Amino acid sequence: MARFDLSDREWALIKPLLPNKPRGVGRVDDRRVLNGIFYVLRTGSPWRDLPERYGPYTTVYNRFNRWAKAGVWVQIFEVLAARSPQSMALIDSSIVRAHQHAAGGKKGARITIGRSRGGLSTKINAVVDENGLPVRLMLTPGQAHDLRAAPFLLQGLKCRDVVADRGYDADALLHMIRARGARAHIPSTSQRVVQRSVSRRIYRKRNLVERFFCKLKHFRRIATRFDKLARNFLAAVALGSTRLWAKAYESTP
Repeated sequence: MARFDLSDREWALIKPLLPNKPRGVGRVDDRRVLNGIFYVLRTGSPWRDLPERYGPYTTVYNRFNRWAKAGVWVQIFEVLAARSPQSMALIDSSIVRAHQHAAGGKKGARITIGRSRGGLSTKINAVVDENGLPVRLMLTPGQAHDLRAAPFLLQGLKCRDVVADRGYDADALLHMIRARGARAHIPSTSQRVVQRSVSRRIYRKRNLVERFFCKLKHFRRIATRFDKLARNFLAAVALGSTRLWAKAYESTP
């Protein structure tokens, strides 16, 4: 087994979640193709440089692209994320620089790339649970404020506590969290006349979401965005998150 290939236990977790193909010509070995996709995501190498042991690079890329378009990779992530206890939601975002190859998408295509202080970039917005595993993912342009994604990330989550930094301090978000029966652990900005108290014990857990982004960016094709289309980059982020879930299950006795 190569360095970035799926272990037997990881494959046993992911295999049942792949689309069925009951009729017609059978697909090329799913595990080999998926290992090839993870190789590219982890090393950041171009698809053309994929080692021969994974088969033709066109087969691997076409499977990644076709299933990204169909939403398969995001659906697999969502199935695994649905197993989270979701008693705590920790929300944050992380900036990713966009490579020059990611610019210049076709007219009308959704690319979700903006121009921030560091140049062309995309922002990955995420919610992780009390175990530091991702529950929700969303992309926004690099210059977009974190509050823009927060309502969509928290929608439908049944958690008791929501933890975020002071960048999420807004009356509308606080009211939404309280309306859902959850407690907001978000420090007040300096502009607030009345400063809210935040439990230091709970707020200290916010490092879990920061550690998630650190692990996610071990995938070099996520740490730097090469994909022109937002759907393909989101698929890469979902696959990276899926691998984190699979490794968590693998380490569980």
